Parts: sequence; C-alpha cells; structure tokens
Amino acid sequence: MRVFFRSRGDTALEVLALRQQVAVLKRKRPRPRLNRLDRFFWTSLRQVWPRWAEVLVVVKPETVIGWHRAGFRLYWRWRSQSRGGRPKITHEIRALIRRMADEDAGWCAPKIHGELLKLGLEVSQRSVARYLRRIRRRGDPGQRWWAFLQNHREVIVALDLFTVPTVTFPWLYCLFVIAHGRRKILHFKVTPDATAEWVVQQLREAFPEAAPYRYVVLDRESKFDAEVIAFLRATGLKAKRTSVQAPWQNGTAERWVGSCRREILDHVIALNEPPPRRLMRDYVSYHHEDRIHDSLEKDTPNRRPVEHKAAENACVVSMPRLGGLHHRYSWRQAA
Repeated sequence: MRVFFRSRGDTALEVLALRQQVAVLKRKRPRPRLNRLDRFFWTSLRQVWPRWAEVLVVVKPETVIGWHRAGFRLYWRWRSQSRGGRPKITHEIRALIRRMADEDAGWCAPKIHGELLKLGLEVSQRSVARYLRRIRRRGDPGQRWWAFLQNHREVIVALDLFTVPTVTFPWLYCLFVIAHGRRKILHFKVTPDATAEWVVQQLREAFPEAAPYRYVVLDRESKFDAEVIAFLRATGLKAKRTSVQAPWQNGTAERWVGSCRREILDHVIALNEPPPRRLMRDYVSYHHEDRIHDSLEKDTPNRRPVEHKAAENACVVSMPRLGGLHHRYSWRQAA
C-alpha cells in the first residue's frame, strides 16, 4: 500500500534501481560482477536518493560506500597532480646529497649546496634543505666515534676485563691494557678476585709515570668505578666510557679478547691461577713478536722484519708457538 502514497519520482528511482539489479543478475556468470558503469550508477544514486540501501540486493551498502570513497580519493589525486612548478631533483643529485650528508656529518644545507655549485650542479639551497630533512640518522654517532678513534689512535689505550672459567668452576679475571697505535699489550694480570682497588693498583703498574697517552677507552664494568676514573684523571688520562651495550665502541680490546679465546683459551682447561697466567704471558709474547695483524698492514706490533731467501738451498722451517697451536715460519739454509 505504500506505493500509492509515494511520489512519482521516488517510485521511478526504485524501479530504476530494481531493473538495474535484474540486468546484473541476468548476466550468465556464476557470480555477477559489477563493472565500472554499475559502480558509477550506485554511487550516483546514493547521492540523489536516500532510500537506495533498502532496495540494494546484489552487494552490501558498505561496498557502495567504499566505491564512493575510492572515487573521492582518485578525484583529489588527479586534482593534486603537479602542473608545472620547479623541476624535480634528479636521482644523481639526490644520491650525491645523501653521500655528502653521510660522509660529512657536520655539514648542513649551505655547505652541501656550495659543494654542488662547485660541481656545476644547479639546485637551490632550499631544495637541498628540504631533502636533508628526509634523510635519517644524519650525524651518525658511530661515524663520529670511529673518526675520534682514527684521529687519536696514537694517544689512545683501551682497558678491559674478561673472565676465564676453571675446572672447579670458579672464575679467573683477566685485566689488560692495549694501545691502539700498534696494538701492544701494555699490561696484563690475572686474579681470582677482581676489585676496584685491585684495578687501580694494576693501572699504577701500567702507567708508573707520565705516558704519551691521553685517552682511555673503557666500558661500564662495575669494577671501573669512580675510584678508577679519579685515578685516571690524576694520571692525566681522560676516560671515555662506551655506551650501554655497545661493545663495538671498544672494538680494539674486544677483538683482542676474541683472538685470545679462539687462539689459546678455547684449547685448554685451566686448573687454577698459575697455568692461565703462564699461557697468557706466552700469548702476549706471540701477539707482539709473531702474530700478523691486518690493521697493521700485515705486520706485528713489534715490527717483525721481512726475511728474504738468503741462498738457493734455503728452505722454510716452522717454529712452534703456544705448544704447537700456532707456528712461525722462517728461512733456514739446508745442511
């Protein structure tokens, strides 16, 4: 009975909507698919007829709303397209800006813009500044720390403490001081009970008088407390603590600990304190005199000389080190 009380326009729209859906259902497919014209019809009908959802059968009303929103986004994306304006920065210039920002952490837009102008690249300083804001991790602290280590390596020593388990399960503490310049071990000591007072005593033995070093790199070990820092300051050394859980900042010391474990400690079982002390004394000697270091251009900390073949009948002989775990090779004239 409601049909007799509706307006003719409302009834006509309802008939149109129902006929359109009948046309969709007549298509010979297992599941009728709505094409772009069907979507346009329903999104348009939604705008002019408030009762469109009551007669909708083929899809849900939420689907039609999603079509309308997608059309809205496409329309404004088209309206927002660039029509002229400044030319875009080329990929080459963007890559060069990123490279300069990575290699020169302290440079800002004016410096980078000046370098680009000296290279004959035309770009505005404002464009450089806008692109720099998109680059993450400008001024990487890791790069600055590496630059500090490289620029002061001759006056830097590193301090570290590591443990060695024994057969009866107590721990032995090994303290060492290593110079960054030639990777020399300045001091090494083993103890079953490491305290801050013991560490200070070892530092007194390592630096008995004024040394050419200025900085000491150390981690946040609890035994390196305020008393240790105060002693270093009184000796004229500036303590540089690493960040929390950042062993790479004390990489020289950490690499030496790793080499020490792989090359000697992992091959023995310590019974008590004297054997590790003797083994580590031998390893320090091997480290200084025989072991080749990549960072020293394939040389040893004590500058091992190059041996040349002295005679035609000379042959290469091997000399065992560290109980035969490692060897040193040399020329020797055959008998």
